[in-house]
Amino acid sequence: MDNRFGEMEVFVRTLAHGSFSAAARKLGMTPSAVSKLVSRLEQRLGARLLVRSTRTLTPTPEGEVYLAEARRLLDAMDAMETRIGEGARLVPRGPLRVSSSVAFGQHYILPIVPAFLARYPDIELDLSLTDEVIDLWQERADVALRAGALRDSTLKARRIFSTPRVIVASPDYLKRYGAPLVPSELTRHACLRYNFLKTRDEWPFRDPSTGQPLIQAISGPFLSNSGPTVREICIAGGGLMRSGEYNVAPHIARGALVPVLQDWDAKDTEVVHAVFADHPQLAPRIRAFVDFLTVWLPARD
Repeated sequence: MDNRFGEMEVFVRTLAHGSFSAAARKLGMTPSAVSKLVSRLEQRLGARLLVRSTRTLTPTPEGEVYLAEARRLLDAMDAMETRIGEGARLVPRGPLRVSSSVAFGQHYILPIVPAFLARYPDIELDLSLTDEVIDLWQERADVALRAGALRDSTLKARRIFSTPRVIVASPDYLKRYGAPLVPSELTRHACLRYNFLKTRDEWPFRDPSTGQPLIQAISGPFLSNSGPTVREICIAGGGLMRSGEYNVAPHIARGALVPVLQDWDAKDTEVVHAVFADHPQLAPRIRAFVDFLTVWLPARD
């Protein structure tokens, strides 16, 4: 009997788990059976889908196309079964790959993971924390939590959180170098920056007397791709940092960091969206996760 959907699921699981053995454990098969099934699939298609090495499995260009289409068809099948199956709704299930920035993930996602998994025990959550802006397709992620402007119009985004931005420094740094009173004084200060931002060498402000926005050029001896790393350097007295308030609020509360230039606040916010593929038949596991976030992490203006 033709079981192409079964082959698709095995192929998708193999790449999701990164090896034949890991996929086999999840599917209740042997590694050799999984490997043979993928080889048979490649033979039937007349195309190589995977580049195999001793440590990794990497999809070829043809494999990327097959993976995207297989996931779309499997999600469509899940959606169909959800609509017409007994009880009119299946429990969300399967592997769910989520990417989040480090600070946001540590502060807001990790604490609610146990509640999410308790509610959806058939979902296998694979969470990666990185401050790099990932390509949703290339990284094979189902949902990415992104702060700032959204660039990919082919993706669907749901706003889940917003927080003010604040400039802070440690008491020790301010004792040694003094607190800047106006943005122009930042030219003599060490400003800690994020190496993945296009505007990493400038900070926005608003003149308190006129309300006019202005941009101040900044510089400093340290850059990083990690919000928590920049924060720790700031706490250690390495300079000033500009960050979403959630990343520094506990440290302000205990006196390890002090806000500066508050009168010149640009009044902008850091908005976090849940980003996922725009598909009319969204996989139940993706919908469940995004809906869960919007309930547990209501947007704050």
